[in-house]
Amino acid sequence: MDITFYILGSVIVVSLVSLVSVLSLSLGQASLARTLAFLVPLAVGALLGDAFFHLIPESFDGAGNPTTASLGIILGIVSFFFLEKFLRWHHHSAEGSSAEIENVNKKHLGGLVLVSDSLHNFIDGVIIGVSYLVSIEVGIATTIAIVMHEIPQEMGDFGVLIYAGYSKVLAILYNFLSALTAIVGALLVIFLGSLSEQWIHGVTSFAAGVFIYIASSDLVPELHKNVAGKNLLPEIMGIGIGLVAMYLMLLLG
Repeated sequence: MDITFYILGSVIVVSLVSLVSVLSLSLGQASLARTLAFLVPLAVGALLGDAFFHLIPESFDGAGNPTTASLGIILGIVSFFFLEKFLRWHHHSAEGSSAEIENVNKKHLGGLVLVSDSLHNFIDGVIIGVSYLVSIEVGIATTIAIVMHEIPQEMGDFGVLIYAGYSKVLAILYNFLSALTAIVGALLVIFLGSLSEQWIHGVTSFAAGVFIYIASSDLVPELHKNVAGKNLLPEIMGIGIGLVAMYLMLLLG
């Protein structure tokens, strides 16, 4: 089967994940909290598993110099650190000096979320495309890892857009439109992918760094907010299932 079919099929699936926020309309606050208590650690396991079982080994195998692959991983971590720093800085600038929530420019916050999510999804599309150029197995594993991460993220983005004053219908629609930028990123890879194998492996190592950063810096701190320990079992199960699923994907190779 043509690799283009796999790439486009995967990014379409990832884009459709944004519609998972529709399900949150039927969930109460308690049910939503229980669902996220499992989905967030599942995303941690899937992202770390994909990075360490698939992307990093492939980038080291394909790179002529191991140092080059290491630099790509570091670049992925550092660049997303500064991207998040930039977005947080703009968020606090929108809030001004007052701590009162009514002084927050909610529409600005909603727009910022949509812009940042569009950029993030574009990068996801690039990562998926490049992963399939490495191998079908790596592409499928990376798609699964991204889907596991996107589910809790999209539900969170939906909540922010509702807070920012969007109606539920508009929040779902704009969330979906921002998710479509993944297709743009994938199409860019399809167009450029055959130019340089070094470029492919460079993006693969960069993607590994991005996944490590998202799992360790964004998702793990969310798990540490559970100081009472009542969610410890679903957290262990979620991370374990994510890691095992990524490991089992090696059998497809």
